[in-house]
Amino acid sequence: MPVCPDPALAEALRLLGKERLLLAVHDASFPGVPGRDTGRGSPYGLGAQALAETVRGLGFTGLQLGPQGQTSSGNPSPYDGTLFSRSFLSLDLPALAHDPQWGELLEESVLEEVITSNPRPDGGRVPYAHVHRAYGRAIDNLYRRFVAARRLGEPLAARLEDERAALWRDSRWLRDDALYAALTEAHGQLPWWQWPETGAAAPDRLLGNPPPGRERNCAMRRAALERTHAEFLEKYSLVQVILIGQHRAFRARMGALGLKLYGDVQAGFSIGDVWARQGLLMEGYFMGAPPSRTNLEGQPWRYQVLDPARYLTADGRPGPVLAFVAERLGKMLAEFDGLRLDHPHGLVCPWVYRADDPDPYHAVQNGARLFSAPNLPDHPALAAHAIVRPEQINRDRPRYADDWERELEPAQVDRFALLMDALMEQAQAHGRDTADILCEVLSTQPYPLGRVRERHGLGRFRVTQKADLDDPADVYRSENAAPEDWVMVGNHDTPSIWRLAKAWQGTAMGARQAAYLADRLGLSNPETLMADPVKLAHAKVADLFLSPARNVQIFFADLFGLDETYNMPGTVSPDNWTLRVPADFADKSRNGPMLNVPACLALAVRAKTTRPDLADQLDTLAGWRTDEEMR
Repeated sequence: MPVCPDPALAEALRLLGKERLLLAVHDASFPGVPGRDTGRGSPYGLGAQALAETVRGLGFTGLQLGPQGQTSSGNPSPYDGTLFSRSFLSLDLPALAHDPQWGELLEESVLEEVITSNPRPDGGRVPYAHVHRAYGRAIDNLYRRFVAARRLGEPLAARLEDERAALWRDSRWLRDDALYAALTEAHGQLPWWQWPETGAAAPDRLLGNPPPGRERNCAMRRAALERTHAEFLEKYSLVQVILIGQHRAFRARMGALGLKLYGDVQAGFSIGDVWARQGLLMEGYFMGAPPSRTNLEGQPWRYQVLDPARYLTADGRPGPVLAFVAERLGKMLAEFDGLRLDHPHGLVCPWVYRADDPDPYHAVQNGARLFSAPNLPDHPALAAHAIVRPEQINRDRPRYADDWERELEPAQVDRFALLMDALMEQAQAHGRDTADILCEVLSTQPYPLGRVRERHGLGRFRVTQKADLDDPADVYRSENAAPEDWVMVGNHDTPSIWRLAKAWQGTAMGARQAAYLADRLGLSNPETLMADPVKLAHAKVADLFLSPARNVQIFFADLFGLDETYNMPGTVSPDNWTLRVPADFADKSRNGPMLNVPACLALAVRAKTTRPDLADQLDTLAGWRTDEEMR
């Protein structure tokens, strides 16, 4: 049954000029069903459906997912997953056991074992190593049952086999991802660069992209491996078919609710993607983040860099890199209503650093922008790729400064924009709005990226918890946003607003935050905000709705009142990437820690419009009088 937000919520968003309100939640973080939790979230299950109905009722217009790729057993970061294959951990296992659509592919006793063995039945965090093993055993079971059903000629198995065979035939990404997974298992979970260099397995390193003169040998080896690992490859491709089916059904359900679905275009490559796309990658350099106002040390990501020499062919036609970008983005745009671009600098002006420097932090701090290093003595190899001429550089500025490039001519902007242009061509071909392409431009925006972003009318991110309240021009202040921008109090890499609001109490920062928010919201008594972290958190979110930006995003930890952090950048912790929406989210009192969206809108309506009647209606939905409680 369709879920419609209260008309007062829709009217408030309209009056405040907000066209999109997204909840950001990664696959792993979706809630399970209380008492029946498998240990890991899935957007395709009943818990996700309940969450979607709840947030739609609060006025949200879409869900922003994280990257959905397959991650390794030892690394849960979705930003290191495969670019094309979906993670088997996103399977809705209960549906495979109970939903008639899936013909009881999964044995009930196996599902029960997954549920009862879950060491985190509270659903607070993902026990990652456990669920990786448990889901692997479940997949073995559903594959055996599929093979038996196929042997008996059952209709579901026959349909799945037809879809599986067609996907295998038509998708290079599937054949590469499946073979890499099989070879990783065969080579004892070692990464491909540690595989044998001699003997019968020597070609395995090269199978994703055979070098000239080795094509026939690699083709023979690949054919032999596909015979040897036929069952593994078939199982892998079957899981991808099921995931595609579950995703398609999920997107249809979200559309029926009135929610758009947004994917996440990660900047990095999985190890398997590097193996499969070696011929498209630049040698000798990695991509990372340079020093910035929010991270003075920089971040040596070790991400691969697409080779600029392969963007175009010798005669100027689209080359293999542009074909790869079109393939990847075309697949995603066929599956989502919009896309978040993770670190779009990587598409326009990547910050690169030498791979041979033994100190990664020294390397990244002394890197350079790939296309803006025409004559740097420590990066002579980059001169061949320079778009910027020496006289166009501000030599008195650090290399990572936004104004390192003094100016660009239109033809130079064209060259910087090659990958972004290819992406936007795919967006247009799939009927997507420019406004549904989200550029994660944070504290820094190099001049070339700004020019390319403006070329396509794309907005940037404004993370208001990071705002410098002593600088009226700071990029993170909500009032400095442009209409096309996206505003948010935090994201998956920041502390929740609840943690910050508590930490700010009794501090000079808390006093500045309270004074700033009281001024923005027209509140006469900032001491009220200073004395109550719940009110301070609500005021911080209400400020988003006063911004000129038409687009607001709220991370799930901020919506559901969580103190814990989803990911701590630059750290290795078993807690990173594991936080989940509480299984009892729907039972939380509106006067409890859960963000009261109607109250935030009431505060904004009172501050920005002449509709006290609407604010009163929102207060009724909120369950408390914001004009009394906040003054």
